Amino acid sequence: MGILRSFDQFANVVLQDACDRVIVGELYCDIPLGLYVIRGENVVLIGELDLDKEELPPTMTRVSEAEIKRAQKAERDATDLKGSMRKRMEFLDFD
Repeated sequence: MGILRSFDQFANVVLQDACDRVIVGELYCDIPLGLYVIRGENVVLIGELDLDKEELPPTMTRVSEAEIKRAQKAERDATDLKGSMRKRMEFLDFD
């Protein structure tokens, strides 16, 4: 997210005060990035945010960057564990 400062016919974009919103479950964190120049071939979607409207559900909780990184690691570890358990259970052939 950021303030659109410039763009061209190739969809190259300049964002001011850009930030990366990381969401893990019910937690989120906006990590400041500063000034960003994004090459047009990497742009998939551009939209406008209405700052007067609440953009996140009220159940979402804002946390620090350190906390969101811990939550990301826990989520990755859980996914890895689930994958390894699934591999161990393949011999049961539930199909």
